[in-house]
Amino acid sequence: MFEIFKSEKNNKYYFNLKAKNGQIILSSQAYESKAGVENGISSVKENADDDSKYERKTASNGKFHFNLKAGNGQVIGSSQMYASEAGMENGIDSVKTNAPDASVKDITE
Repeated sequence: MFEIFKSEKNNKYYFNLKAKNGQIILSSQAYESKAGVENGISSVKENADDDSKYERKTASNGKFHFNLKAGNGQVIGSSQMYASEAGMENGIDSVKTNAPDASVKDITE
């Protein structure tokens, strides 16, 4: 499920993609408007099954994470940190499986 929320700190909109167990598997960048965050969710749904859109990264602390990019190369979502490369690949598989048909819950209303 995608969950739309608004930060009280900066008054911007964000989304999290959550797995069925409630764990966050992908988090968005900040959006100025609700329409922007909704477009971001649509972009995740469109790009989730394209493996070439995933940027796999290793942090300076040795942990693994990934970004999902839109067709224009802009990052539309980032993962949490994973202890292993296999864990990161499982996270990518989870986005591919869950995002295309995920429902959207707006908790800003």
